Amino acid sequence: MTDLAAVKRALTAQRVETPSWAFGNSGTRFKVFTQPGVPRTPQEKIADAAVVHQYTGVAPTVALHIPWDKVDDYSALTAYAKSLGVGIGAINTNVFQDDDYKLGSVTNPDPAVRRKATDHLLEAIDIMDATGSRDLKLWFSDGINYPGQDDLTNRQDRLAAALQETYARLGDDQRILLEYKLFEPAFYATDIPDWGTSYAHCLELGPKATVCIDTGHHAPGTNIEFIVAFLLRQKKLGAFDFNSRFYADDDLMAGAADPFQLFRILYEIVRGGALDPAYGINFMLDQCHNIEAKIPAIIRSILNIQEATAKALLVDREALTKAQNDGDVLEANAVIMDAYNTDVRPLLAEVRTDLGLDPDPVGAYKRSGYQEKIIADRVGGEQAGWGA
Repeated sequence: MTDLAAVKRALTAQRVETPSWAFGNSGTRFKVFTQPGVPRTPQEKIADAAVVHQYTGVAPTVALHIPWDKVDDYSALTAYAKSLGVGIGAINTNVFQDDDYKLGSVTNPDPAVRRKATDHLLEAIDIMDATGSRDLKLWFSDGINYPGQDDLTNRQDRLAAALQETYARLGDDQRILLEYKLFEPAFYATDIPDWGTSYAHCLELGPKATVCIDTGHHAPGTNIEFIVAFLLRQKKLGAFDFNSRFYADDDLMAGAADPFQLFRILYEIVRGGALDPAYGINFMLDQCHNIEAKIPAIIRSILNIQEATAKALLVDREALTKAQNDGDVLEANAVIMDAYNTDVRPLLAEVRTDLGLDPDPVGAYKRSGYQEKIIADRVGGEQAGWGA
């Protein structure tokens, strides 16, 4: 039988980090659509993130992306975030938008470009020192488009050298979260295309390097929950970038395309005892809302994650284990499906009410007038965006 009190405690303790860039303008390769009320500064992004936390109660940190969120004084930015009731989370690097990185960043055949890219990674750790951030999120767009364009082994050697230098600079309580992506913008060979490549580099680096899973960075049909289970078993899963995809890295709201997949992933998290923030996994949204309003889309994404988590927590583990041990295939699947088909919205409404929150976060945000306020206030200046 499921202990509902324990389920509610787990849901109350759940944490989801929001990304600063999701509050700015974004778009496809063809068009960036601007929206009224979009932040113009890192401070305004943090203010919006604080509003998300205000209505959800589970989003107390916001990730920064450098140089998109570059400021002169990161200690002051951290203090500003604290004054709004949130903290600075992971620091994300950007070695993919300068012209110098056309042929790669840390794997570029030009040593001067590699030096520039690695220096940026080290700069990010300086920022972590100022913000008190634990996590350095690394994603490399590096790769090649044509056979013979560059030497695959040499590129792995260059990557390893940059990672080792960065790893050596980490503080005692800091770590690397190494992300991977199957393809794009490189099409023939990406230098970190899959979890196995990330895992191998993390093993080589040491205990302060862990794998980051982005749910949109896999081939169609990939069993992401297997990857979760394997990396948990190896104690090498450090982070999630939650979004949703139909075809490639669509960056849609988490749970939008395949809510059953999100449930299956979170079941493995629950089964592995990794949902508790004390375990150390950084659960973060990584989404670009191209046509929908930013803040309510982020709130909706968090609600989708909470619903999938609640269903995962409701799986009758005792009944499931018995069916598995008995070799009862249909009953084992039925236990999983019973939990997934449960309407957990009333349960989550109770959890929010217990926290002193409105049981309907999206509705509460709409009624707050905040969207109208930022549209009126944020006139002039340059809207934030991801730079495309």
